[in-house]
Amino acid sequence: MARSEMHPIHRFNAWQVWPGSYENPPLGRHYPFPEGAGLGIDRTTPIASMGSCFAREIRKRLIGRGYNYIREEGRHPASVHASAAWERTYNTFTMRQIFEYTFEKFEPHVRWWVAPETGIVQDPFRRIILYDSLGQAKEDFSRHLVHSRTALTRAGVIILTLGLTEIWEDRLDKTVICLPSGPYVNEGGDMGRYRFRVSRYRENLENLEAIYRILCRHNPGCKLVITVSPVHLWATFRTDLDVISASCNSKSTLRAVVDEFVSNHEDVFYFPAYEMATIHWVMLGKNPFEGGKENFHVTSRTVDYIMEQFFYSYAREKPG
Repeated sequence: MARSEMHPIHRFNAWQVWPGSYENPPLGRHYPFPEGAGLGIDRTTPIASMGSCFAREIRKRLIGRGYNYIREEGRHPASVHASAAWERTYNTFTMRQIFEYTFEKFEPHVRWWVAPETGIVQDPFRRIILYDSLGQAKEDFSRHLVHSRTALTRAGVIILTLGLTEIWEDRLDKTVICLPSGPYVNEGGDMGRYRFRVSRYRENLENLEAIYRILCRHNPGCKLVITVSPVHLWATFRTDLDVISASCNSKSTLRAVVDEFVSNHEDVFYFPAYEMATIHWVMLGKNPFEGGKENFHVTSRTVDYIMEQFFYSYAREKPG
């Protein structure tokens, strides 16, 4: 009589098997990385980063542990989130625009917003950076270009933290603003030229590939580490989907994009911060999310755990 085996014999490594399942090794404190992470860093490696709120937390931990974190424009309020005054960047479009305006051409039809009532000048492409005049804005941005180029060309490793797929796009030139917020929007500035939409897999992959091409031209030895932020959407602009589903769509799309992007390049690496927070940390019996009004954010303890895995995997540091 024929037999059907539910689990055919196959030799798996421990990290290929769900921890603790059947007779497999139990869940441990360390995330089950594949053998040989492929990337090695130490405290001399010049590291830059950009991204959303989670990127700011990565920055804090790298600096706190004494790593060679690149800090340009140190006194600029927008630099507290990244290696230069890029402010927070939530999507691959705004990240691509940073690389374009730093090294190539970025000439949007509308470069500055001027608030209708107060005359405050706002940079629509960097999250709520404000100026008293156009002259001040242009002067500051000229300085920023120098610092941005320095940060991106000095880096031996650049960490990009991807947040969401929802974007606000200029209908005419297809540039993407950061968010419809700040004094220009609050004072009734004309937003008619912009439209909200959900970006999709292929265009997000193309943005990452464009970033890679630019980086290879201007800093060919640099390696990229990509993460997906475990911080969920606070709100969605979508009217066809609830915020939880919209957040999951963003994270799932970006995770799939990164999987293909990493597989295309030997010098690009994925660091599974999202999986660590939302699956592994939960399996260890921990709640990854804050309580109270910011319950879409991960806790400081969760970030500490994630960065412990980062140092363990890439720098071979054991927990302190």
